[in-house]
Amino acid sequence: MPSTVTLVHTPACHFCADAEQALAELAERMPLRVELVAASSDAGAVLVAEHRPAMFPLVLLDGEYFSAGRLPRRKLAARLAARREVAAP
Repeated sequence: MPSTVTLVHTPACHFCADAEQALAELAERMPLRVELVAASSDAGAVLVAEHRPAMFPLVLLDGEYFSAGRLPRRKLAARLAARREVAAP
């Protein structure tokens, strides 16, 4: 089962656009579901209130806080690879 990365984004956020592009590229190489949530939406407001990010985007991995601000690509790729190894029989 692929992991889900939730990207809570705001308009005119260059870190958000960069993260969206990086996630799209990562999804081409490994099983990954990317969920985009506008911070201004009801769902986004709930996630922002819960996690209180200092910067955007707020990134959740399978519903748990992963990062805020510039997406740490290598850290995310390593975490996803580790999850795949654990899930493999």
